[in-house]
Amino acid sequence: MKKVLLSLLQIAVTIAVLIWVFHDPHKRAQMAVALRMADYRWIIAAILCYLLVEVAAGVRWWILLKVQQIHLSMLRVAGLFLIGMFYNQFLPGGTGGDIMKSYLLLKETPGKATGALLAVVFDRLVGLVALISITGVLVALRYDWLTQLSETRLLVRALLLVLASAVLMLVTSFVVSGFHLAHKLPPRFPGREKLIELSAAYHLYAHHWRATLAAFGASIIAHLSTFATFLCVAFAFRAQVGVIDFFAVMPIERTASSLPISLAGVGLREKILQIMLNGLCGVKEGDAALIGSMSFLVMLACCAPGGIVYFFYKPSGQAGHVKLSEMRKEVATLEHEITENE
Repeated sequence: MKKVLLSLLQIAVTIAVLIWVFHDPHKRAQMAVALRMADYRWIIAAILCYLLVEVAAGVRWWILLKVQQIHLSMLRVAGLFLIGMFYNQFLPGGTGGDIMKSYLLLKETPGKATGALLAVVFDRLVGLVALISITGVLVALRYDWLTQLSETRLLVRALLLVLASAVLMLVTSFVVSGFHLAHKLPPRFPGREKLIELSAAYHLYAHHWRATLAAFGASIIAHLSTFATFLCVAFAFRAQVGVIDFFAVMPIERTASSLPISLAGVGLREKILQIMLNGLCGVKEGDAALIGSMSFLVMLACCAPGGIVYFFYKPSGQAGHVKLSEMRKEVATLEHEITENE
Protein backbone atom coordinates (compact mmCIF):
# COMPACT_ATOMS: atom_id res chain seq x y z
CA MET A 1 0.00 0.00 0.00
CA LYS A 2 2.84 2.36 0.88
CA LYS A 3 4.46 1.80 -2.54
CA VAL A 4 1.15 2.55 -4.30
CA LEU A 5 0.77 5.78 -2.34
CA LEU A 6 4.37 6.74 -3.09
CA SER A 7 3.83 6.11 -6.80
CA LEU A 8 0.63 8.19 -6.80
CA LEU A 9 2.48 10.99 -4.99
CA GLN A 10 5.32 10.85 -7.53
CA ILE A 11 2.83 11.03 -10.40
CA ALA A 12 1.09 14.02 -8.81
CA VAL A 13 4.38 15.85 -8.22
CA THR A 14 5.56 15.08 -11.76
CA ILE A 15 2.38 16.50 -13.32
CA ALA A 16 2.46 19.58 -11.06
CA VAL A 17 6.10 20.39 -11.82
CA LEU A 18 5.64 19.84 -15.57
CA ILE A 19 2.70 22.27 -15.57
CA TRP A 20 4.83 24.72 -13.59
CA VAL A 21 7.71 24.45 -16.05
CA PHE A 22 5.80 24.41 -19.34
CA HIS A 23 2.68 26.52 -18.68
CA ASP A 24 4.26 29.78 -19.89
CA PRO A 25 3.47 30.29 -23.63
CA HIS A 26 6.58 32.47 -24.00
CA LYS A 27 8.80 29.59 -22.87
CA ARG A 28 7.01 27.19 -25.17
CA ALA A 29 7.64 29.58 -28.05
CA GLN A 30 11.35 29.61 -27.15
CA MET A 31 11.35 25.80 -27.22
CA ALA A 32 9.69 25.74 -30.65
CA VAL A 33 12.35 28.06 -32.06
CA ALA A 34 15.13 26.02 -30.42
CA LEU A 35 13.78 22.80 -31.93
CA ARG A 36 13.64 24.36 -35.40
CA MET A 37 17.15 25.81 -35.15
CA ALA A 38 18.78 22.80 -33.44
CA ASP A 39 21.89 21.11 -34.78
CA TYR A 40 20.81 17.49 -34.41
CA ARG A 41 24.29 16.17 -35.06
CA TRP A 42 24.95 17.01 -31.42
CA ILE A 43 22.03 14.78 -30.42
CA ILE A 44 23.82 11.89 -32.13
CA ALA A 45 26.93 12.82 -30.13
CA ALA A 46 24.78 12.83 -26.96
CA ILE A 47 23.57 9.31 -27.73
CA LEU A 48 27.15 8.13 -28.22
CA CYS A 49 28.12 9.72 -24.89
CA TYR A 50 25.33 7.93 -23.07
CA LEU A 51 26.26 4.64 -24.70
CA LEU A 52 29.70 5.19 -23.17
CA VAL A 53 27.94 5.65 -19.81
CA GLU A 54 26.35 2.24 -20.22
CA VAL A 55 29.60 0.59 -21.27
CA ALA A 56 31.54 2.09 -18.33
CA ALA A 57 28.84 1.20 -15.78
CA GLY A 58 28.56 -2.30 -17.24
CA VAL A 59 32.31 -2.83 -16.99
CA ARG A 60 32.20 -1.60 -13.38
CA TRP A 61 29.58 -4.19 -12.48
CA TRP A 62 31.45 -6.95 -14.34
CA ILE A 63 34.60 -6.13 -12.34
CA LEU A 64 32.70 -6.28 -9.04
CA LEU A 65 31.12 -9.60 -10.00
CA LYS A 66 34.53 -11.07 -10.80
CA VAL A 67 35.73 -10.16 -7.29
CA GLN A 68 32.81 -12.21 -5.94
CA GLN A 69 33.96 -15.17 -8.07
CA ILE A 70 30.85 -14.86 -10.21
CA HIS A 71 31.87 -15.75 -13.74
CA LEU A 72 29.03 -15.07 -16.14
CA SER A 73 29.48 -14.63 -19.85
CA MET A 74 29.81 -11.03 -21.02
CA LEU A 75 26.53 -11.50 -22.90
CA ARG A 76 24.67 -12.48 -19.70
CA VAL A 77 26.21 -9.63 -17.71
CA ALA A 78 25.32 -7.14 -20.45
CA GLY A 79 21.77 -8.50 -20.58
CA LEU A 80 21.26 -8.20 -16.82
CA PHE A 81 22.78 -4.74 -16.80
CA LEU A 82 20.55 -3.47 -19.62
CA ILE A 83 17.47 -4.83 -17.89
CA GLY A 84 18.45 -2.98 -14.72
CA MET A 85 19.04 0.25 -16.64
CA PHE A 86 15.67 -0.03 -18.36
CA TYR A 87 13.66 -0.57 -15.19
CA ASN A 88 15.53 2.09 -13.23
CA GLN A 89 14.32 4.59 -15.84
CA PHE A 90 10.81 3.28 -16.38
CA LEU A 91 9.67 2.13 -12.93
CA PRO A 92 8.61 4.53 -10.15
CA GLY A 93 11.04 4.86 -7.25
CA GLY A 94 14.29 4.47 -9.18
CA THR A 95 15.27 1.16 -7.53
CA GLY A 96 13.09 -1.27 -9.46
CA GLY A 97 15.99 -1.98 -11.79
CA ASP A 98 18.22 -2.98 -8.88
CA ILE A 99 15.55 -5.38 -7.60
CA MET A 100 15.14 -6.84 -11.07
CA LYS A 101 18.90 -7.15 -11.57
CA SER A 102 19.43 -8.69 -8.12
CA TYR A 103 16.66 -11.24 -8.61
CA LEU A 104 17.81 -12.35 -12.04
CA LEU A 105 21.43 -12.50 -10.89
CA LEU A 106 20.42 -14.74 -7.99
CA LYS A 107 18.76 -17.10 -10.46
CA GLU A 108 21.91 -17.14 -12.57
CA THR A 109 24.22 -17.87 -9.62
CA PRO A 110 22.72 -20.60 -7.41
CA GLY A 111 24.80 -21.03 -4.28
CA LYS A 112 26.33 -17.57 -4.56
CA ALA A 113 23.47 -15.45 -3.24
CA THR A 114 25.70 -13.48 -0.87
CA GLY A 115 28.21 -12.52 -3.55
CA ALA A 116 25.47 -11.64 -6.03
CA LEU A 117 23.69 -9.27 -3.64
CA LEU A 118 26.92 -7.70 -2.38
CA ALA A 119 28.01 -6.97 -5.95
CA VAL A 120 24.77 -5.08 -6.60
CA VAL A 121 25.04 -3.16 -3.31
CA PHE A 122 28.70 -2.26 -3.85
CA ASP A 123 27.99 -1.24 -7.44
CA ARG A 124 25.68 1.48 -6.12
CA LEU A 125 28.18 2.45 -3.44
CA VAL A 126 31.11 2.88 -5.83
CA GLY A 127 28.92 5.01 -8.09
CA LEU A 128 27.95 7.18 -5.12
CA VAL A 129 31.56 7.66 -3.97
CA ALA A 130 32.59 8.64 -7.51
CA LEU A 131 29.76 11.18 -7.76
CA ILE A 132 30.66 12.66 -4.36
CA SER A 133 34.30 12.99 -5.48
CA ILE A 134 33.41 14.70 -8.76
CA THR A 135 30.89 16.98 -7.05
CA GLY A 136 33.40 18.05 -4.41
CA VAL A 137 35.98 19.01 -7.03
CA LEU A 138 33.54 20.87 -9.30
CA VAL A 139 31.82 22.77 -6.50
CA ALA A 140 35.19 23.76 -5.01
CA LEU A 141 36.35 25.06 -8.39
CA ARG A 142 33.19 27.05 -9.17
CA TYR A 143 31.63 27.75 -5.76
CA ASP A 144 31.64 31.55 -6.04
CA TRP A 145 30.18 31.39 -9.55
CA LEU A 146 27.52 28.84 -8.54
CA THR A 147 26.38 30.87 -5.52
CA GLN A 148 26.25 34.34 -7.06
CA LEU A 149 22.42 34.35 -7.17
CA SER A 150 20.02 33.68 -4.29
CA GLU A 151 18.15 30.91 -6.16
CA THR A 152 21.30 29.11 -7.26
CA ARG A 153 22.87 29.57 -3.82
CA LEU A 154 19.89 27.79 -2.25
CA LEU A 155 20.25 24.86 -4.66
CA VAL A 156 23.99 24.59 -4.02
CA ARG A 157 23.41 24.56 -0.27
CA ALA A 158 20.77 21.86 -0.69
CA LEU A 159 23.29 19.86 -2.74
CA LEU A 160 25.95 20.26 -0.04
CA LEU A 161 23.45 19.13 2.61
CA VAL A 162 22.68 15.97 0.63
CA LEU A 163 26.40 15.51 0.00
CA ALA A 164 27.20 15.86 3.71
CA SER A 165 24.47 13.33 4.56
CA ALA A 166 25.92 10.86 2.06
CA VAL A 167 29.42 11.34 3.44
CA LEU A 168 28.12 10.87 7.01
CA MET A 169 26.42 7.65 5.90
CA LEU A 170 29.62 6.40 4.30
CA VAL A 171 31.76 7.28 7.34
CA THR A 172 29.24 5.61 9.66
CA SER A 173 29.26 2.46 7.55
CA PHE A 174 33.09 2.44 7.55
CA VAL A 175 33.20 2.80 11.35
CA VAL A 176 30.57 0.10 11.87
CA SER A 177 32.44 -2.17 9.47
CA GLY A 178 35.92 -1.44 10.83
CA PHE A 179 34.94 -2.11 14.46
CA HIS A 180 32.62 -5.04 13.61
CA LEU A 181 29.65 -3.33 15.22
CA ALA A 182 26.94 -4.23 12.72
CA HIS A 183 25.72 -7.37 14.50
CA LYS A 184 25.70 -5.56 17.84
CA LEU A 185 23.07 -3.11 16.60
CA PRO A 186 19.47 -3.70 17.76
CA PRO A 187 17.45 -5.86 15.33
CA ARG A 188 15.11 -2.94 14.57
CA PHE A 189 17.90 -0.41 14.04
CA PRO A 190 17.17 1.49 10.77
CA GLY A 191 19.33 0.16 7.94
CA ARG A 192 20.87 -2.61 10.08
CA GLU A 193 20.71 -5.21 7.29
CA LYS A 194 22.27 -2.85 4.75
CA LEU A 195 25.07 -2.03 7.20
CA ILE A 196 25.80 -5.74 7.62
CA GLU A 197 25.86 -6.17 3.84
CA LEU A 198 28.19 -3.19 3.42
CA SER A 199 30.46 -4.46 6.19
CA ALA A 200 30.91 -7.76 4.37
CA ALA A 201 31.43 -5.97 1.06
CA TYR A 202 34.03 -3.57 2.48
CA HIS A 203 36.26 -6.35 3.75
CA LEU A 204 36.23 -8.24 0.47
CA TYR A 205 36.61 -5.27 -1.86
CA ALA A 206 39.30 -3.66 0.31
CA HIS A 207 41.30 -6.88 -0.07
CA HIS A 208 40.85 -6.65 -3.87
CA TRP A 209 41.73 -2.96 -3.95
CA ARG A 210 43.02 -2.95 -7.53
CA ALA A 211 39.69 -4.20 -8.85
CA THR A 212 37.86 -1.73 -6.61
CA LEU A 213 40.02 1.13 -7.92
CA ALA A 214 39.29 0.03 -11.50
CA ALA A 215 35.55 0.03 -10.70
CA PHE A 216 35.90 3.52 -9.23
CA GLY A 217 37.64 4.69 -12.41
CA ALA A 218 34.82 3.23 -14.51
CA SER A 219 32.36 5.17 -12.32
CA ILE A 220 34.21 8.42 -12.94
CA ILE A 221 34.01 7.80 -16.69
CA ALA A 222 30.29 6.98 -16.41
CA HIS A 223 29.44 10.16 -14.49
CA LEU A 224 31.49 12.46 -16.71
CA SER A 225 29.96 10.85 -19.79
CA THR A 226 26.50 11.54 -18.36
CA PHE A 227 27.47 15.19 -17.94
CA ALA A 228 28.80 15.18 -21.52
CA THR A 229 25.46 13.79 -22.73
CA PHE A 230 23.66 16.83 -21.35
CA LEU A 231 26.38 19.15 -22.68
CA CYS A 232 26.00 17.78 -26.21
CA VAL A 233 22.25 18.39 -26.01
CA ALA A 234 22.96 21.94 -24.83
CA PHE A 235 25.23 22.45 -27.85
CA ALA A 236 22.50 21.02 -30.09
CA PHE A 237 20.26 23.88 -28.97
CA ARG A 238 23.13 26.36 -29.44
CA ALA A 239 23.53 27.18 -25.74
CA GLN A 240 26.64 29.26 -25.10
CA VAL A 241 28.06 27.49 -22.06
CA GLY A 242 31.56 26.64 -20.87
CA VAL A 243 32.36 22.98 -20.27
CA ILE A 244 33.52 23.39 -16.64
CA ASP A 245 30.62 25.71 -15.83
CA PHE A 246 28.11 23.28 -17.29
CA PHE A 247 29.70 20.32 -15.53
CA ALA A 248 29.55 22.25 -12.23
CA VAL A 249 25.78 22.56 -12.65
CA MET A 250 25.26 18.87 -13.41
CA PRO A 251 25.72 17.41 -9.87
CA ILE A 252 22.77 19.54 -8.74
CA GLU A 253 20.61 18.20 -11.56
CA ARG A 254 21.80 14.62 -11.02
CA THR A 255 21.10 14.76 -7.28
CA ALA A 256 17.64 16.31 -7.70
CA SER A 257 16.72 13.82 -10.43
CA SER A 258 17.73 10.86 -8.26
CA LEU A 259 15.45 11.85 -5.38
CA PRO A 260 12.21 9.78 -5.28
CA ILE A 261 10.07 12.89 -5.57
CA SER A 262 8.93 12.68 -9.19
CA LEU A 263 8.95 9.89 -11.77
CA ALA A 264 12.55 9.48 -12.96
CA GLY A 265 13.21 13.13 -12.07
CA VAL A 266 10.82 14.38 -14.79
CA GLY A 267 9.94 18.01 -14.17
CA LEU A 268 12.56 18.52 -11.46
CA ARG A 269 15.30 18.06 -14.06
CA GLU A 270 13.84 20.77 -16.27
CA LYS A 271 13.24 23.20 -13.40
CA ILE A 272 16.74 22.81 -11.96
CA LEU A 273 18.38 23.41 -15.35
CA GLN A 274 16.04 26.30 -16.01
CA ILE A 275 17.13 28.01 -12.79
CA MET A 276 20.84 27.22 -13.09
CA LEU A 277 21.48 27.66 -16.82
CA ASN A 278 19.29 30.74 -17.18
CA GLY A 279 20.58 32.43 -14.04
CA LEU A 280 24.27 31.62 -14.44
CA CYS A 281 24.84 31.08 -18.17
CA GLY A 282 22.17 33.29 -19.72
CA VAL A 283 20.49 30.37 -21.50
CA LYS A 284 16.83 31.13 -22.30
CA GLU A 285 14.48 29.49 -19.80
CA GLY A 286 12.63 27.57 -22.48
CA ASP A 287 15.88 26.33 -23.99
CA ALA A 288 17.21 25.28 -20.57
CA ALA A 289 14.08 23.24 -19.83
CA LEU A 290 14.28 21.73 -23.31
CA ILE A 291 17.89 20.65 -22.64
CA GLY A 292 16.64 18.67 -19.64
CA SER A 293 13.75 17.04 -21.53
CA MET A 294 15.79 16.14 -24.60
CA SER A 295 18.63 14.73 -22.47
CA PHE A 296 16.11 12.54 -20.68
CA LEU A 297 14.75 11.33 -24.02
CA VAL A 298 18.30 10.45 -25.09
CA MET A 299 18.73 8.41 -21.89
CA LEU A 300 15.39 6.68 -22.43
CA ALA A 301 16.33 5.82 -26.01
CA CYS A 302 19.62 4.30 -24.84
CA CYS A 303 17.94 2.36 -22.01
CA ALA A 304 14.96 1.15 -24.07
CA PRO A 305 16.80 -1.91 -25.47
CA GLY A 306 16.79 -3.28 -21.91
CA GLY A 307 13.03 -3.78 -22.19
CA ILE A 308 13.50 -5.86 -25.33
CA VAL A 309 16.25 -7.86 -23.65
CA TYR A 310 13.96 -8.58 -20.67
CA PHE A 311 11.16 -9.72 -22.98
CA PHE A 312 13.39 -12.41 -24.48
CA TYR A 313 15.53 -13.06 -21.38
CA LYS A 314 15.11 -16.48 -19.81
CA PRO A 315 16.88 -16.84 -16.46
CA SER A 316 18.68 -20.12 -15.92
CA GLY A 317 16.37 -22.62 -14.25
CA GLN A 318 13.25 -20.47 -14.59
CA ALA A 319 10.39 -21.03 -17.05
CA GLY A 320 9.12 -17.47 -17.35
CA HIS A 321 8.85 -14.01 -15.83
CA VAL A 322 7.50 -13.26 -12.36
CA LYS A 323 5.93 -10.15 -10.87
CA LEU A 324 8.15 -7.38 -9.51
CA SER A 325 6.45 -7.67 -6.10
CA GLU A 326 7.45 -11.34 -5.92
CA MET A 327 11.01 -10.47 -6.95
CA ARG A 328 11.16 -7.78 -4.28
CA LYS A 329 9.89 -10.19 -1.62
CA GLU A 330 12.36 -12.93 -2.54
CA VAL A 331 15.33 -10.56 -2.64
CA ALA A 332 14.35 -9.07 0.74
CA THR A 333 14.02 -12.57 2.24
CA LEU A 334 17.45 -13.58 0.97
CA GLU A 335 19.00 -10.34 2.25
CA HIS A 336 17.56 -11.04 5.70
CA GLU A 337 18.84 -14.62 5.68
CA ILE A 338 22.29 -13.51 4.57
CA THR A 339 22.64 -10.78 7.21
CA GLU A 340 21.53 -13.17 9.95
CA ASN A 341 24.14 -15.72 8.88
CA GLU A 342 27.03 -13.28 8.42
